[in-house]
Amino acid sequence: METLKFTLAGQNAFLKKPDVNEYCYFTYGHIHKVALLGMLGAIAGYKGYGSKYETVKKRKILSEDYPEFYEKLKQIKIAVVPKNENGYIPKKIHTFNNSVGYANKDGNLIVKEQWLEKPVWDIYILLDCNEAEHITELLQSRNCVYFPYLGKNDHPADIKNVKRLAVRNITDKEIVISSLFLKNTGEMAELDEDDDAEIVRYCEKLPVALNAYTNLYEYDDFCYTNVPVIVKNGELYKCENDILQFLSLIHI
Repeated sequence: METLKFTLAGQNAFLKKPDVNEYCYFTYGHIHKVALLGMLGAIAGYKGYGSKYETVKKRKILSEDYPEFYEKLKQIKIAVVPKNENGYIPKKIHTFNNSVGYANKDGNLIVKEQWLEKPVWDIYILLDCNEAEHITELLQSRNCVYFPYLGKNDHPADIKNVKRLAVRNITDKEIVISSLFLKNTGEMAELDEDDDAEIVRYCEKLPVALNAYTNLYEYDDFCYTNVPVIVKNGELYKCENDILQFLSLIHI
């Protein structure tokens, strides 16, 4: 079995939470599967969310339809390994003027956004379907139809270190997981009292899928830690020194 591995980085990223806030638009702490599929769909030239609007306008009824990028790529299995120190990506509030004419009609519109600062991830794609192979060909040849971004076009994505690697399934019941993993995968093991190592733990509710009718996010709880996890659910894989959980529709 093989996987595609590449490093995804940028100066900034804005993975916007859909919550409306008077003070600021906030970002998720890590890139999620739907955002990654959107970026890969852009590279492949697939249509985005506008295709859903076109379908609804044509049929004049709300139906089960996904954007083209999601319909084609939703079966792809992806693992995300944080590479910033301790898996934490610093955030910073950026303030700027919206220069669009209609936004400034009644005054100066001040926009505040929370951005991730210098994010870095290793992304793995399990090569078990035709679309995964197609994305691999595009990334290895450094070809794209549309330029990839980290959330919005202010934040170009830097994709490097693209390679195919062997990956194998493992059955360990207590192990440190390198990637983000679903919270219901297991529980953190108890450490010895004499162990003075710094414990890292990140938990956040992240998008895992799109709703077929509304195309709004569907969520699940994710974790990242440097503590061994007592595994109770899900499959794990090993690639080089990384222990991975690939997220698929089976988990949703």
